Amino acid sequence: MSERLLVLVRHGQSEWNLKNLFTGWKDPDLTELGIAEAKEAGRKLKAQGLTFDVAFTSDLTRAQHTLKLMLAEIGQSGLPTTKDLALNERDYGDLSGLNKDDARKKWGEDQVLIWRRSYDVPPPGGESLKDTLARALPYYVQEILPGVLRGQRTLVAAHGNSLRALIMVLEKLTPAQILKRELATGVPVIYRLNADSTVATKVDLAA
Repeated sequence: MSERLLVLVRHGQSEWNLKNLFTGWKDPDLTELGIAEAKEAGRKLKAQGLTFDVAFTSDLTRAQHTLKLMLAEIGQSGLPTTKDLALNERDYGDLSGLNKDDARKKWGEDQVLIWRRSYDVPPPGGESLKDTLARALPYYVQEILPGVLRGQRTLVAAHGNSLRALIMVLEKLTPAQILKRELATGVPVIYRLNADSTVATKVDLAA
């Protein structure tokens, strides 16, 4: 039986990460550091001897660029890839494009913290984490997971909040637990699944 391999990677640092701006569905590219992070992620995967049958990414440049750089390092630049907005970052609505410090001055630190860290309270015109999960989870279950369970070695390059949706299911986390889960940019997290889609092993390549 082929191994049921699923690797998740949050995109490398973006230009707006560097500027401390709420990004969401806005579409900045990677910084020089983000490019280096993506290449290093690819090198780490290659060092593990991993290759892939299929890849998934979001509709946003920073995730697609991260995936492209990783695949180049692995030597799989022609890998079949599916892009879908279901894997996009959480939509920050009216906060998008604002400096996080300026947002705190406008709405107050407590309110901004609630929007950023609560499970089901969205910012004005945007999505909560619960809303993000509501679109990312069905996509994972219907489009990604079946291939993994068939033995397709799968690489996903996406965003902190959309990947949280996948991790919540993979690791059976509660809303409170997933809120505390931080994903570093450009760090692969490797899962090997059992036949019933529970996690057999997990390796975080942060080191």
